[in-house]
Amino acid sequence: MSETLEPSGQFVQSLARGLSVIRALNSPEPMSLSDVARASGLTRASARRFTLTLEHLGYVQQSAGRFSLTPQVLELGFAYLSALGLPEISQPHLQRLVNDVGESSSISVLDGSAVVYVARVPTRRIINVTINLGTRFPAYATSMGRVLLSGLDPEACTALLDQIELRPLTGRTITTRSELEVELERVRRQGYAIVDEEFEDGLRSVAAPICDREGRVVAAINLALAASRVSIEEIHRSLLSPLLRAAAAIEGDLGVGGALDPSRIPAPEASGDERPVSAHDAGKVQLHLAD
Repeated sequence: MSETLEPSGQFVQSLARGLSVIRALNSPEPMSLSDVARASGLTRASARRFTLTLEHLGYVQQSAGRFSLTPQVLELGFAYLSALGLPEISQPHLQRLVNDVGESSSISVLDGSAVVYVARVPTRRIINVTINLGTRFPAYATSMGRVLLSGLDPEACTALLDQIELRPLTGRTITTRSELEVELERVRRQGYAIVDEEFEDGLRSVAAPICDREGRVVAAINLALAASRVSIEEIHRSLLSPLLRAAAAIEGDLGVGGALDPSRIPAPEASGDERPVSAHDAGKVQLHLAD
């Protein structure tokens, strides 16, 4: 647990307030200064000063008195992404996977209770979805989120689930702790997650883990699918194996290992009768960098 710096006088309140404005602007729609003040917990005068400062620095843009983040905000997280090596290493594998199966593919990491997109190759076949690098979705209702949650050690997973409000995003969303824990154990056991219209109606996804040298799950890779075109059976039959091979190839380039262990690919007939997970990681969201 990180120590609190404020009592010792090392806490920089102005920096914390500036970051609260960036988090407040985490919205698909531009915000007024009153909106920023309300979302950040600052007075309108303080929100105005910090927002205009961020605009001057290039992190915020203004149009007709409303403010939104600019892509320059991604620079704040670029050092982390570069150190991880995932965007550059994974991009050709994502492109190859998309070329092979004709579906959109993305990679995300876990940040608190959300997944954050760090690499993506879209296609034109997915429906009504706007996802950018930095987009955040709730982990509990997405396939990549469930892969990442299932990769946590039991204590960390329990602590994180204690903080999550399981809200119904569609009529199929898992909203009870016990049911979600059963699904996470299933994902942990089988090594992938299939999510069926839990995050957004009409969307399915399948995700697999990407592990580091110690076998820890550090990221997840997915395929995003239109439910009207791709059945759960088709996912097992045609998409799961290419996805797992792409995950293994990325791990290989990260220096984790080599070829995919055949035991990671379940037989379609063995898993076709089982409905592993449900939900999808799509949605109508623009640039998101914080909860």
